[in-house]
Amino acid sequence: MQADPIRIEETINTSIEKLWSALTNPEEMAQWYFELPKFEAEEGFQIHFSSCDYLHRWVVTKVIPHHIIEYKWSYPDYPGESLLNVELLYINEYATKLVLVHEGVETFPQDRTEFSRASFEEGWNEIIKNLHEYVEETVG
Repeated sequence: MQADPIRIEETINTSIEKLWSALTNPEEMAQWYFELPKFEAEEGFQIHFSSCDYLHRWVVTKVIPHHIIEYKWSYPDYPGESLLNVELLYINEYATKLVLVHEGVETFPQDRTEFSRASFEEGWNEIIKNLHEYVEETVG
């Protein structure tokens, strides 16, 4: 049986265009998320990068500009694969609702604390907090 996905919904005080840029521009991503050598919001784009002592692999699976970005997320050195979907919903020109859904985290080795659901939830809450701070302080 598949576990319920991690779901986080937040209203962020910035335009949908500025939030999309923060989610897809590697220079901006480095300020709040991961430092990546390259990132393209295009279906089929793949990247491997190291962070927190783990090799990560992302494959972009869906892009609707200024609305949805989705990618498969795996760790090549460990079994399992998850799917991350980030959706942006227009509230008004100064506010956007972000809906993050991360499913499949239970497919990673559950004997490793860092792959537990609680660890992912804690990580996403911290990352979303960083995103809030970045967009609300730098691009308003």
